[in-house]
Amino acid sequence: MSGEMIVVAHPSPDLYGSDLQLLESVAAMVDAGHTVLVVIPESGPLVPRLEHEGAQVRIVPMPVLRKSALSPLGLVRLAFESVVGLISQIRLLREVRPAAVYVNTVTIPGWIIAAKAARVPVLCHVHEAEDAAQRVIRTGLAAPLVFADRVVVNSNASRIALTDVIPQLNRKIERIYNGVPMPPGPTVPSDPSGSGTKLVLVGRLSPRKGIDTAIDAVRILRLDGFPVELDICGTTFPGYEWFEADLRKKASERCLVDAISFSGYVSPIWPALERGDISLVPSRAEPFGNTAVEAQLAGRPVIVSRIQGLIEIVEDRVTGLHFEAGNAHDLADKIRQLITEPSLAAQLSTHAQGAAQLNFGVERYRKEIVRTVDELMGDTNA
Repeated sequence: MSGEMIVVAHPSPDLYGSDLQLLESVAAMVDAGHTVLVVIPESGPLVPRLEHEGAQVRIVPMPVLRKSALSPLGLVRLAFESVVGLISQIRLLREVRPAAVYVNTVTIPGWIIAAKAARVPVLCHVHEAEDAAQRVIRTGLAAPLVFADRVVVNSNASRIALTDVIPQLNRKIERIYNGVPMPPGPTVPSDPSGSGTKLVLVGRLSPRKGIDTAIDAVRILRLDGFPVELDICGTTFPGYEWFEADLRKKASERCLVDAISFSGYVSPIWPALERGDISLVPSRAEPFGNTAVEAQLAGRPVIVSRIQGLIEIVEDRVTGLHFEAGNAHDLADKIRQLITEPSLAAQLSTHAQGAAQLNFGVERYRKEIVRTVDELMGDTNA
């Protein structure tokens, strides 16, 4: 099925995990012959990338649930704001008359309700797995998905987080692992055993990403005589500037002078990964973890928290190492192991690179997304 109009609703104009995955989804739909209109709440670096992929873009103010507002009150506020914005969203859908609506993340549930009100089939692509939040919050977050015709999740962890609170969602859920692009050229092998081992961490500067744990691990290693360095690549969400300030204060300790660098947002990511010897993904919550896959594709040994989607991406001692989330001593031990056992680091990198290409490739992802969207429209036309 081709030549249909699809409206894609997305909450952010940035270029992080779910934003980059949206680009792959849009490219897949455009390549399949569909006309894609992406609606986002404000302009930003994502817009020219979307237009480059062949999408139309419209700025449409919309309420978005931020992780900092994950509370009963935050969900009530989002519900109220979503109702207020419903009329304009329904009006847009009736204006463009799409064959389907693709809602990217559960943080903009108003678009699910608007699609149902406009009698347009709707799919929600879930990139979240809030299994640590209060049950009432998790239920409130998942509740709008009852009205979606189809739900795509990016990992088994995301599926479990949803079906644990609303079991009947399971019948409409399909798991599609993210598709991560390959590096543009051959990768250069790393050597963690050399002097001044360089660690790299890519991600938002937020408490959920565990960056404080990585800094603490560096302190432990340097006090133990290992001259490791850490490059942190990422920026904050608005409202999280306090966390970056805390990180910089932590990194200013005497034993960490010249050991921690803050490189800000980096794109493309490959040069930053290539400069590093070991990649860290110390998240406290991670439904999938594109950065772990990127590190594997770049031929870097990767150490990840033993949580959620990360344990689906990285098999312990086969394609990387696991450590206990939030435990800086455990993370330091795993880094030390790769420094002192270069053969293990090389073995993990080689196995991980092949597994990532096989399991998380872009071509596979695009085919699965197009098939699911076409089936959504086919169900309605049948």
